[in-house]
Amino acid sequence: MRNQYLIMITVLLFSLNSIAQNKLPTHSDWNSITKKNVSVSGKVNYKGMKASLSKIEGYLKILKENAPKKEWPKNEKLAYWINLYNASTVYLIASNYPISSITKLEGGKPWDKNFVESGDKIYSLNQIENEIIRPRFKDPRIHAALNCAAVSCPSLLNEAYVGNKLEDQLTQQTKVWINDPSKNLLNQNVVKISKIFDWYAADFKAVGGVVAFINKYSTKNSASKKIRFLEYNWALNE
Repeated sequence: MRNQYLIMITVLLFSLNSIAQNKLPTHSDWNSITKKNVSVSGKVNYKGMKASLSKIEGYLKILKENAPKKEWPKNEKLAYWINLYNASTVYLIASNYPISSITKLEGGKPWDKNFVESGDKIYSLNQIENEIIRPRFKDPRIHAALNCAAVSCPSLLNEAYVGNKLEDQLTQQTKVWINDPSKNLLNQNVVKISKIFDWYAADFKAVGGVVAFINKYSTKNSASKKIRFLEYNWALNE
C-alpha cells in the first residue's frame, strides 16, 4: 500500500512539473500596453511607449522565460512569435526615441541586431521572421501582423495576439491592410500595392499568388494582373 501511495505521489509531482514546464505565457501586459498607446488605426504613441519601457521590458522577460514548447498548440506558438517580434520592435524604437525612422538605427540594419531573447537563445528580428515564423507556419497573413514601425508597414494591432483568437485576428488585420488606401491602391486601372508583396512573393505564390490573395480579402475585388509596387515609406508610424 505504501508503495502505491509513493507511486501516486511521484506521478502527481511529475504531472505538476510537466504542467509548469509547458505553461503558456500571458500576453495581458502587451495587451494593456498596446490598448493604451496604439490607436485603432495603428498609429503608435512612442512617447507613451517610452514612458512604458519598464512594462515592455517586463513583458519581454515573461516571453524570454516562457519560450514555446513543442506541446503548445500551433496558434499559441504563432501568437507568441508575433507578439515577441512586435514588442521587440516597439522596444527598440522607444529605447531610442525620439527618432524619425527605424532605418536610422544600427547603420540602417536594425533587423540584423541580435537582441531578442527567447529561452536561452538570442535572435535578430530577421531571424524570427525568416527562420521561424515564415518557414514554420507558412501563412502569408503574418505579413499583415508583423509591424516594422514604418508608415508603409501594416498597422500595429492595438491588442495582443492570442491563440484562441488568432485566426480571426489574422484575417481581420489582413483585410484592414489590403483595404487601407495608404498601403494599397486597388481602385485604379493599374493596381498599386505594398512592396511587401514583391519582397515576399514566394509566400503569396504558395496560396495562389498575389492577385488571388488580394482578391480574397479586398472589399472591392478589383485587383488585376497590372500591378505596380508603391515606394516604401520608412518614416515612423506615429
